[in-house]
Amino acid sequence: MPVNIYNKEVVKIETYKNYIDGKWTSSQTRKTFFSLNPATEQPIGNFQDSDENDVEAAVLAAEKSFPLWRDTPAPKRAEILFKIRDLLKEEKDRLAKLEVKEMGKVYKEAAGDVQEAIDIFEYMAGEGRRLFGRTTPSELRNKFNATIRTPIGVVGLITPWNFPIAIPSWKLAPALICGNTMIFKPSSDTPLCGIELMKIMIKADLPKGVVNLVTGSGKKVGTPMIRHPRIHGLSFTGSRDTGKFIRENAGLKKVNLELGSKNAIIIMEDANLNLALEGVLWGAFGTTGQRCTAASRIIVHEKVFNKFEKMLVNVAKKLRVGYGLNKSTDIGPLINKAALQKSYLYTDIGKKEGAKLLCGGKGIKGKGFFFKPTIFTNVNPLSRLAQEEIFGPITVLIKIKNIDEAIKVCNGIKYGLSSAIYTENMKYAFRAINELEFGITYVNSSTIGAEVHLPFGGTKDTGWGKEAGWSLDEFSEEKAIYIDFSGRLQKAQGIN
Repeated sequence: MPVNIYNKEVVKIETYKNYIDGKWTSSQTRKTFFSLNPATEQPIGNFQDSDENDVEAAVLAAEKSFPLWRDTPAPKRAEILFKIRDLLKEEKDRLAKLEVKEMGKVYKEAAGDVQEAIDIFEYMAGEGRRLFGRTTPSELRNKFNATIRTPIGVVGLITPWNFPIAIPSWKLAPALICGNTMIFKPSSDTPLCGIELMKIMIKADLPKGVVNLVTGSGKKVGTPMIRHPRIHGLSFTGSRDTGKFIRENAGLKKVNLELGSKNAIIIMEDANLNLALEGVLWGAFGTTGQRCTAASRIIVHEKVFNKFEKMLVNVAKKLRVGYGLNKSTDIGPLINKAALQKSYLYTDIGKKEGAKLLCGGKGIKGKGFFFKPTIFTNVNPLSRLAQEEIFGPITVLIKIKNIDEAIKVCNGIKYGLSSAIYTENMKYAFRAINELEFGITYVNSSTIGAEVHLPFGGTKDTGWGKEAGWSLDEFSEEKAIYIDFSGRLQKAQGIN
């Protein structure tokens, strides 16, 4: 068993394995890697550093189990999903504490992450008695037309670290209820959360080979999954650049991509500023800004700009940064050293671009990847600070004169996931609903807070397809059925 050499205390670190064809197994590489607690920089586990040979073994297991799982009636598949839901409920506190330890978010947010997993397994289990197809009239007599849902087959799931239990569940639950088998690659920053979720699925009596878990890097595990000719569907959540690589290398797979964004909250002159303040704090600094829905641009009407700026800075300076299990902590650490360096980098970029730093812009001495809540003002909407996704606790204030300018600035990016507007004016609200080029628009709420029974996904460079409650289309094919009971050959399209 590996030993923790990161401090003077000798602590044995558990080694975790891949799960392939119903067995916990070591990687064929015989190599491992550590996952670190981002608040302490101490390793919490040792994990398999797998490669394409492990991916191939997982594909073979998924292929072998596919006929049995496909032919299991969907209501019976649903019974297992309900068991998973129940076990997640029982384990919610333990899993939330594990997520704080491995990912870094504060406890209440980690518990919310687990709750999302509970909700999606419950929702998709309900689809086991639905999975509706459609009927439609035929152009011919004595002929019946319909569609049914069929599984894709073997699918690959590549998931991120920022929601290490919820987002895998967003993919696993619909893929399972549709009858697919799969290879699941959790992020190398949070592999233990993925393994614990796998253990729950095993405990719920999921047949062997239906879900196969392989840990390792994007290069050595993710790329072989993307290019594998016998993986017929792929669902990925992560960066825009990786999404572009997938589109170029996945061949003719059915691909679902949930990528980055640069989300905005519009605050109009008639807004309830106290309510807007709560939404901005939650959107900008919740999960330390490490959400694809994070509010990294605050677009404020000139009539209330100075007042709101003072309100925001006053509260942001009081936010407490620290370990997520401490009840007094408001904001946890960034996920790793690279993320910390990126926040420093964009602070320097903002200063060089002429933006004014109002607070934050620096880390905290000692162990852990901590960075203080950071706010810039006098920000040009076309600057890098206002255009590029940072994925850290940094937000910018942009002044506008009217609703037209607000919508123009909000839409003036290459992404389009989540948007919000604070106003008491219904005309403003409905203009935002109709004109904002985003997959999600909130009125008088933050950019964060998606519910699992609605579609989750964006426009433009944010990705391709939808997740959560509307993801059945991503994990199934709609098959056309024609039944001719005329007793003779009938030719469509009016051919005699």
